[in-house]
Amino acid sequence: MDFAFTDEQAMIAETAQQFFAENATSSRTREAMAADGFDRATWQSFCQELGLGGLLVPEEFGGSALGMVDFATVAEAAGSQVAAIPLHGLAMIGSAIAAGGSDEQKSKWLPQLASGDVVASGGGNADLKSDNGGLSGKIEFVPHGNIANLFILSDGSEAWIVEADADGLSVDTPVTMDQTRPQATLTLSNVKADPLADGAAALNIGKAAGWICLAAEALGGAQACLDRTCEYAKEREQFGRAIGSFQAYKHRLADMMIEIEQARSAVYWAACAIDEGSDEAELALHAAKSFCADTFFKCAGDMIQLHGGIGFTWEHDAHLFFKRARSIQTMMQSGNWHREEIATMILGEAA
Repeated sequence: MDFAFTDEQAMIAETAQQFFAENATSSRTREAMAADGFDRATWQSFCQELGLGGLLVPEEFGGSALGMVDFATVAEAAGSQVAAIPLHGLAMIGSAIAAGGSDEQKSKWLPQLASGDVVASGGGNADLKSDNGGLSGKIEFVPHGNIANLFILSDGSEAWIVEADADGLSVDTPVTMDQTRPQATLTLSNVKADPLADGAAALNIGKAAGWICLAAEALGGAQACLDRTCEYAKEREQFGRAIGSFQAYKHRLADMMIEIEQARSAVYWAACAIDEGSDEAELALHAAKSFCADTFFKCAGDMIQLHGGIGFTWEHDAHLFFKRARSIQTMMQSGNWHREEIATMILGEAA
């Protein structure tokens, strides 16, 4: 199968790349990290000026109803700048409500998600209990849960909408490795919750959107690691010549490029499979998340090493990419878990 972006998709990708390069700068990201991990100015411009917050939202609710391929190009651009925005939550929650919400839930929340007025996140725990419309339990590692207005929480089979100001809900935000995407812990004690009309459909598409977001962000981050290292290799001199001219250095860059091109194929295979309703979609999603996360982590580590001493300093952005890469590896299940799922799908009981 030949795959190529349409003119519209190419335009969206180019617009997103330019937007994040101009807005999600290192200084703004570091300011967000020093506060609550949320670059509000970039987020509002992204949602309201560009209108990209509604990419996956149906048109009748203020969105543009585009597909996962279009969204992946945007997530890739965001990842290339390690943008401190709750894009992951927007993808998961917006897709989940659009797929499994009632008409009332869609009308209430989707326009606000598309405009950026509401920040959403979510998570799950099999031990979450529902009793007479109230939820109780504990959910850890909720991305940007510290600034979210809306959560979708799940016990693995059912899903509920919970508002951040609900009685009985407490949010704790411990310090985590990636300060551009804080991870919160939610503790619920008989919290009022609104069940989604079709929890199964919501969870399926929500997980898919989340995995695509992480995989595409990882691809963008890995490509940025290579691009920035190549620029450094042309400028930095040692023994009277650019360090990029040394064979061992070039080999490391070539290895990075090969891994990135494979990751690119994995991301857009998965995104295209979802858009087309392919039977390969689940396999492609597991492959994309695991491979792209590992590729990003490898490229971020190589970036630090190939920058030499400066790459290990707080002042250099290499550590931002490394921490984001490590965070993506563990979010929404590890690479080992995804590879086990692939093995089971292919080999069955033999796995």
